Amino acid sequence: MNSTDLLPGAGAHLAAELATQPDDWVTAREVAQTHAGLLPQPGERVAIIGCGSSLYVGHAVAAKREAAGLGETDAWPAGDSVPDRPYDRVIAITRSGTTTEILQALDRLDGRVPVTVITADPSSPVAERGDVISLGYVDEQSVVQSRTMTTAVAMFRWHLGEDLTAAVDEAREVLTLDDDWFDEVRAVEQISFVGAGWTYGLAEEAALKLKESTQAWTESWHQSEYRHGPISIAEPGRAVWVFGPTIANFERDVRATGATLLHSDLDPLAELLKVHRLCLLRAADRGLDADQPRHLTRSIILDS
Repeated sequence: MNSTDLLPGAGAHLAAELATQPDDWVTAREVAQTHAGLLPQPGERVAIIGCGSSLYVGHAVAAKREAAGLGETDAWPAGDSVPDRPYDRVIAITRSGTTTEILQALDRLDGRVPVTVITADPSSPVAERGDVISLGYVDEQSVVQSRTMTTAVAMFRWHLGEDLTAAVDEAREVLTLDDDWFDEVRAVEQISFVGAGWTYGLAEEAALKLKESTQAWTESWHQSEYRHGPISIAEPGRAVWVFGPTIANFERDVRATGATLLHSDLDPLAELLKVHRLCLLRAADRGLDADQPRHLTRSIILDS
């Protein structure tokens, strides 16, 4: 059975939501164009806040925007106080629109700075706290976020002037890979995901997705930091998965440990879909429902 088939009661929602992602990214171009005025303008100083996957969108976008010289961009966990800096715009990313830390962070801003809200539920409480960009067309039934995260990144990339046509084609190719492609990593004991620049946010997301859905031992690291300690756990039966280009001698040093190295020339966002597919496979191998990670709910709502 192919991992992209619907598996009733065992990741059916994640499988279905994985399959739509290439088309979702195409639609994200229209969303970016429609809401261009609510997204960061060249030269603006911007803060992006989120929790979990939404925070990792912020990490990726902040690095990409600054690398393009389009303006200072910070990404903060919503549970931390947003620093009192002269921001021109705060962007809050929340799939559910009900996450307590997001709502509290925006309330603390008290209207001092323009707020853009990116959410999959524009009827949620967060919509009252800023100008809304709706990603309702990619909202998930799975507790695990997949397409909301990747579509948000795609929307920002279109807005920053990138053409994702090739990335979309590569994502479609990932969906056609035979399950045998995943054999060398399907049962490894541990996986370290690494990235550089904007792809570190994708490495963080990959580690989170596999951890949530399969209870796997995963870590995420800046690629340049991996050899400064984390490489000490690399050994046969474990893996290192790279998003984006490798730096000098990185592949050589990882292979010397005996660990499995995964790296390709695919667009890193398309590469992330391989991890979503691995989530389905490993969850099924362990008798887990990838849609329902233990101890997690769709939205983290805290007692007041």
